[in-house]
Amino acid sequence: MAVSVSRPRRSPLTASVQALRPAERLCHATGLLLVLSGLVHLVVFAVDGGPWDGPVSWRKPVTFGLSFGATLIALTWVTSYLRIAERTRTVLLGVFAADCIVEVGGITLQAWRRVPSHLNMQTPFDTAVSMTLAVGGGVLVVLLTVFAVASFRRVPAGPAGMALAVRSGFAILLVALASGAAMIARGVLLTRTGHQQAAYHSTAPLKPLHGVSLHAVLVLPALARLLSRTAWSERARRRAVAAAVGAYAAAVAAAGLWPLVGR
Repeated sequence: MAVSVSRPRRSPLTASVQALRPAERLCHATGLLLVLSGLVHLVVFAVDGGPWDGPVSWRKPVTFGLSFGATLIALTWVTSYLRIAERTRTVLLGVFAADCIVEVGGITLQAWRRVPSHLNMQTPFDTAVSMTLAVGGGVLVVLLTVFAVASFRRVPAGPAGMALAVRSGFAILLVALASGAAMIARGVLLTRTGHQQAAYHSTAPLKPLHGVSLHAVLVLPALARLLSRTAWSERARRRAVAAAVGAYAAAVAAAGLWPLVGR
């Protein structure tokens, strides 16, 4: 007599993880480690204290760890909707993950050394770290621009509203990249001309715009994904995503105008 053996049912989370490609698993794991690093340094800040603002503070390893980790996880997921060659996507994600580690690692190292991480040319070592971070930022701009272009060359896959969410998310992300590049360029120029302290403060006006626009590529596609689990019609879901895109664009515009209004 044959005995049937029932296999335990996999949870949706387990099934989703097992469906990931090895490169995607690596990127998700790396992103989680970066987020964990940010949370650990939040505890360090709570214990050690010190200023939250300024070029030397625990804020930088906290915010950069959380931001880079969340962005890496988000990009790994969002790019799965892009219609590009899988090998190309794997290579781009691998370089992106390595760059995220370099950026967060350099910032964290300098935080523990109690010196500024960006725009710091005080010693040869500090200059090397600062320039490495600047070059890493340039690599990020190139990689994310490639993904953004891919999203507009061919309509992204996914449920109703996802194509608009992905394209809008990448378009707004380009604003974050432009503002980040502007901060680096202005800071380096001031540093090279002998205005070190002015360089540290020159990035402040663009930080709200950079921070708000950075995570649209996660928020908007996540909304489209959540709406796909509702009983709403495709038309209603597309309208909801369009409204969210409009609201996010308004928030980005407000963040860009804030320095002018706050004067």
